[in-house]
Amino acid sequence: MNGPDLPPARTGSQPAAVVLPPLAARAADAPLPPLGRAFWATIRRDLLVTARHRADAVTGLVFFVVVASLFPLGVGSDTRLLREIGPGVVWVAALLASLLSLPRLFVADHADGTLEQLLLRPHPLPVLALAKVAGHWLTTGVPLVVVSPLLGLQYGLDAPAIGVLMASLLLGTPMLSLLGAVAAALALGLRGSGVLTALIVLPLNAPLLIFGSGAVQQQMSGMPFGGLFSLLGAILALGLVGVPFALAQALRIACE
Repeated sequence: MNGPDLPPARTGSQPAAVVLPPLAARAADAPLPPLGRAFWATIRRDLLVTARHRADAVTGLVFFVVVASLFPLGVGSDTRLLREIGPGVVWVAALLASLLSLPRLFVADHADGTLEQLLLRPHPLPVLALAKVAGHWLTTGVPLVVVSPLLGLQYGLDAPAIGVLMASLLLGTPMLSLLGAVAAALALGLRGSGVLTALIVLPLNAPLLIFGSGAVQQQMSGMPFGGLFSLLGAILALGLVGVPFALAQALRIACE
């Protein structure tokens, strides 16, 4: 009577079979990247995307310069008048230039599925949303701050006034990106989203415009302007703490 068929004995030259865990199990067991690394990776990704589409970033900067440069041609060469309206004009141009660049913040990510992947990541969504806002500010707000001294010279501002103008923009433009990102997320996928974004953003940014231009005018008048800078800093601090949570909720609503 023959015994049951047994598998051939493994010789020393035959390697033992290695049973690999499923891919999902390996992915689940893999350690998560640190939150800081995920934050900077999100910023780096947005910067690389902007570098590949430089025309979009340059458009906002050119718009800023052109709008601010047209006012001296329209109101004449009165130096006193130009000095009075210069800070306000530069701030309005910065606001409009920031508004012009908002549609590209989430539209491409929403179209190719990147936004859904961002929501599915295990890291806190408000932190990743803040990283996207930071990438937007680095590519739009920082160039506006760098170019603003040239526009200040067009309006006859002296060096101290130009310094105050740059400092006010440095404090105010991050808040322009934060509020604009929330408006862009709320209008994502809607018809006429650009108009809706403008209707949401413009009233909310009125205090920034008042405090930013007012600080420069206070300096030119010889009056203390530290209080207005404190207000700008307080608005920015509150925005960095609270706006990312509102932005995360707006992104969840847009992806539903």
